[in-house]
Amino acid sequence: MAVIEEVVEKIEDWKGRSVFIQPLSGGLTNTNFKVEVDGVPHFVRVPGESTELLAIDRNNEYHNTKAASHAGVAPKILHHLPEHNVMVIEFLDGKTMSKDALNESGMPTRMAQAIKKLNQGPRFLSDFNMFRLTEYYLSLCKDREIRTPQGYLDRMATVAQIEKAMNVKPLPTVPCNNDLLAENYIDDGRQLWLIDYEYSGNNDPTFELGNTCQEMQFNDEQINEICAAYFGDVKPDMIARMKLNMIMSDVGWGLWAAIQANISTIEFDFWGWAEERWGRAVEKMDSKEFEGWLKEIVQ
Repeated sequence: MAVIEEVVEKIEDWKGRSVFIQPLSGGLTNTNFKVEVDGVPHFVRVPGESTELLAIDRNNEYHNTKAASHAGVAPKILHHLPEHNVMVIEFLDGKTMSKDALNESGMPTRMAQAIKKLNQGPRFLSDFNMFRLTEYYLSLCKDREIRTPQGYLDRMATVAQIEKAMNVKPLPTVPCNNDLLAENYIDDGRQLWLIDYEYSGNNDPTFELGNTCQEMQFNDEQINEICAAYFGDVKPDMIARMKLNMIMSDVGWGLWAAIQANISTIEFDFWGWAEERWGRAVEKMDSKEFEGWLKEIVQ
């Protein structure tokens, strides 16, 4: 019996009712389903193979999803089956966003408003640090002989340089999703909802902002807009932190993609994605602006 069928059978509220299971496309780590119970839709996420290797803590995810729901930016958890690491979540009646949709006029401001609402909500269970996650992913690659993008190890001194600069004037950590790619925004016409808290944790808010700017491939005007909407003004030091975190987003999630290319059973060109992200990170590290960003955040 498939996990999704076991889950459906175990939920007492659904017994004796009409249940229809429909697979959903788009997940890069897990298998997602829309389950209609007497015509009422629910969202069910079944973890993918070996996702624990990606440093996903399902207890942390459950706690933080609840906290984000209390903050008013995530849907409610309706059922939790910890033995399967499965959550049944309120199905949002809205549009799953795309990179193109989030590049439309006014969207950076709406994104910043949603992110700020999450960041001002209840603290999360644990912390998230992309520098430490990158170290963990590198050790996993070494232990399992997983190939990494060319020149990756040679750039770790630059990564250390970024972390050292970031720590001169660290920002207070706040609850962050840390993985706000386009598909983790849902627009119901009134607000943007933020979903998928697998990598959530308390973190520097400029990582959240920089990461999502990198996912959308925002230009400088859009980056300035998201900064102004979040901080109240276009602050050069915050822009510099966001730019450096755009690099760290590609450094860390590029390595994640390299690992997925080795362990995932989902049909997706993870290695191509790893190389694309690493190429973007290297381009920014080699840019004439890089040293300026480092200097800006330590002044």
